[in-house]
Amino acid sequence: MDHYAQFDAYDRGELPAAARAALAARLAADPALALAYAEFGELTATLRAAGQRRATRRTLKGLHAGLRSGTGHEASAAASGPALAPNATLRHDLDALAQPAAPPQLRLSGTERRLRDFWHGHRATAGIAAAVAVLAVFATLLGLEAWRAAKTGPALAGYQAMRREINTLKRNQKALSRTISQLEPGAVPVAPVNNGKFSGTGFALTADGYLVTSYHVIQGADSLLVEGHDRQRFHAETVYADVAHDLAILRITDRRFEGFGRLPYTFKSGEAELGERVYTLGYPREEVVYGEGALSARSGFEGDTAFYQVSIPVNPGNSGGPLLDERGNLIGVVSGRQNDVQGAGFATKSSYLVRLVDSLDRARPAAAYRLPTANYLTGSSRPQQLKKLQDYVFVVKVFE
Repeated sequence: MDHYAQFDAYDRGELPAAARAALAARLAADPALALAYAEFGELTATLRAAGQRRATRRTLKGLHAGLRSGTGHEASAAASGPALAPNATLRHDLDALAQPAAPPQLRLSGTERRLRDFWHGHRATAGIAAAVAVLAVFATLLGLEAWRAAKTGPALAGYQAMRREINTLKRNQKALSRTISQLEPGAVPVAPVNNGKFSGTGFALTADGYLVTSYHVIQGADSLLVEGHDRQRFHAETVYADVAHDLAILRITDRRFEGFGRLPYTFKSGEAELGERVYTLGYPREEVVYGEGALSARSGFEGDTAFYQVSIPVNPGNSGGPLLDERGNLIGVVSGRQNDVQGAGFATKSSYLVRLVDSLDRARPAAAYRLPTANYLTGSSRPQQLKKLQDYVFVVKVFE
């Protein structure tokens, strides 16, 4: 809500010069904040326009009532504006009231355009309409947050998201018991390491430290840790989340991180073919696991066209893993499975990921994501593809 207050003051020109410059810099550097500002502007403009149109219609009704009743009904005239002469026409009075005005921003009828200046004379009404519009903005934004919370609540019946719960407490208790039993009397046991609460899979989006995973993997995270097959660990943060398509973009924040190097795969922006052989890598266990199958449907659970259905067994921990075709093109991001159908997994289509990146690039052109443009997996055998690929696939550990 602080952001919305800042956006409102920014649009009205009420921010001090230093604060205005700081917010402009943040909008240029933070795509999530820039998108929130754009949504705020669109929603505010729409609601204010709707309020203006409703107020204008009320004024029209008052004028029509005055014309029908003549000059004997002062109440109607007071509600609609100055009293109208008995023999005057509506057009005559509107022309008398009309003032030169700026070009209208809305598609108004001719009568409504002539009434705009008359309406602006009712400042009290305008103030009430503006207050209602502002309240409507905040009510709508709160409603959106409630809807998002509901959207990210319990999964749909029959659908299971594939993040893995790390049973840290039980494992740590067993490890501690073994350690104590092996210690000499009087020795002090070492506290076990916190391995996180949930885990999933992620993979490199760009060579400079951005990764992709499923939104439900990182939902509710206080902190994130990504770990490769070589056990290298890096801290990461969420920079953008697309709840509707179950996608999240992460960024490695460790200063010691030097980059992924050249990514060997490319992201497919079009549709994959039905029946294509596909495969995935993920972390349903502590080591990377390979799975293969076929693309069995161009839509996901309950016909959702943002997802593919694949005949690959997926397990908790597979969420966020890459789905690739035989040529090494990345075509999807593993998301979940259908409980009552054996071997029915679902993956967000890569075309939605590419569109998301394009939209974020337009919001921050100075720091666009540099997606890989060359595929170095094509023509290699499957074992060779996996050997190259596993350096760019990570387990994502979530701490709450």
